[in-house]
Amino acid sequence: MAAICVFCASSNTIEQRWLDLAAATGRAIGERGHTLVSGGGRVGMMGAVATGARAAGAHTVGIIPQRLVDLEVADTGSDELIVTDDMAGRKNLMIDRSDAFLTLPGGLGTLDELFEVWTTATLGVHRRPMVLLDPDGFYDGLIGWLNGLVGAKFVRAGAMDMVLVARTVPDALDAIEAAVTG
Repeated sequence: MAAICVFCASSNTIEQRWLDLAAATGRAIGERGHTLVSGGGRVGMMGAVATGARAAGAHTVGIIPQRLVDLEVADTGSDELIVTDDMAGRKNLMIDRSDAFLTLPGGLGTLDELFEVWTTATLGVHRRPMVLLDPDGFYDGLIGWLNGLVGAKFVRAGAMDMVLVARTVPDALDAIEAAVTG
């Protein structure tokens, strides 16, 4: 079983379909016996994935900076709720506690987390699997732009092969499980 870190949106103003995707992802993580590592929030997709995971029996680890605890958005239902001094400490601990990374649709924070684990993987800091869950082409523009950077020699072609793109939750978890056990 793997500790899967999920990066996703924390906004409550997004379309319901994204919250449903997050809940389904959390349920699937729990049903497959994995641990969820998250940003420790109870709002938006982050809250939905944690609630879904716990409903399916997953152990949940939430890692959140004190500033967000003070804003009363902490997922106090987490099996482990770890409070850090700042966002950088949160991200580092999320990475340290995880065997794999699954990125769902999100905004700036989600992209920051994705690029952190992707960059450190290209530098050989870790060899943990990274999967982008992209059911509706949410990330197609980003992938196209990055492929353009490969053509312009700003990004090595091998870097693009490090992140697997999955269109469904089962495919995403299958990819993680194959990489973690393979």
